[in-house]
Amino acid sequence: MIRSAAPADVPVIHAMIRELAEYEREPEAARATEEQLHEALFGERPAAYAHLAEDTDGNPVGFALWFLNFSTWRGVHGIYLEDLYVRPAARGGGYGKALLTQLARLCVERGYERLEWSVLNWNAPSIAFYEALGARPQDEWTVYRLTDDALKALGA
Repeated sequence: MIRSAAPADVPVIHAMIRELAEYEREPEAARATEEQLHEALFGERPAAYAHLAEDTDGNPVGFALWFLNFSTWRGVHGIYLEDLYVRPAARGGGYGKALLTQLARLCVERGYERLEWSVLNWNAPSIAFYEALGARPQDEWTVYRLTDDALKALGA
């Protein structure tokens, strides 16, 4: 049901990223190209990794895209889950849990001490799902982001 992504999966991962952007009400924000994804996932120095969830017929129904982070306090890597998405028709089939289980298994096997991600405050179904798995919000932290003109101005 869950497998590591291969280069041939880039088009379907790209399509699901677009679907996720639609769901998150920001389709114009998803600007990554298939070429960029291929380089990030399978280039000379991969910056991210992906797993696919497949149904019993082998059709991709979801994905998890993640990368390593590092905790200076714990002194070890962790996994930051950038995107978790299951297509609407497959929701409730255990695919999201299976993807998270695979990432948790990687953490345990490799000695990583954290599996982290962000969720939109309005996404009540996902929040309920994550909390049912034992995940807890880290509401003592606020995420900040520099992009576009502000990033360019600071970096100039």
